[in-house]
Amino acid sequence: MATESQAALQDHAKLADFILFSQREFLLNLSRELNRDNISFAQFFLLSHLASAKELTMTEIARKMSHSTAAATGLVDRLEKLGYMERTHAVDDRRKVMVRVTSKGLNLVSRLRDVLKTQIAAAMNEAAAPDAVSFMSSYETLEPMAMAK
Repeated sequence: MATESQAALQDHAKLADFILFSQREFLLNLSRELNRDNISFAQFFLLSHLASAKELTMTEIARKMSHSTAAATGLVDRLEKLGYMERTHAVDDRRKVMVRVTSKGLNLVSRLRDVLKTQIAAAMNEAAAPDAVSFMSSYETLEPMAMAK
């Protein structure tokens, strides 16, 4: 039983290394693109999330980003100045500030996701077909847990 536990820990360590090194490779390329557009990873993450969520309150943004409301406001301020986001007031409560991505922001997210998709497709094409299928199967199992966080 102890050897099974040790083997599982070794597998987890291998997976952690894989994630760190593959993430580094993908993020280096993304970093160049983000620098070109003058935005940070945190700003891109927020833009990507809002592109899917459509509209969030500042409190929801702070919670999603694990930031204080003040720090989240700073992220939104910068993205709003760049024309990637806009603020409005909720119809039912004018005190509530709602944030949504502009068409310029949606275009940026789409372009940067395409860069990532191309890079991932190239990596997947280098893998043997059964390995790629196995990887996607594992991803589909783990994805709901990761997205729930």
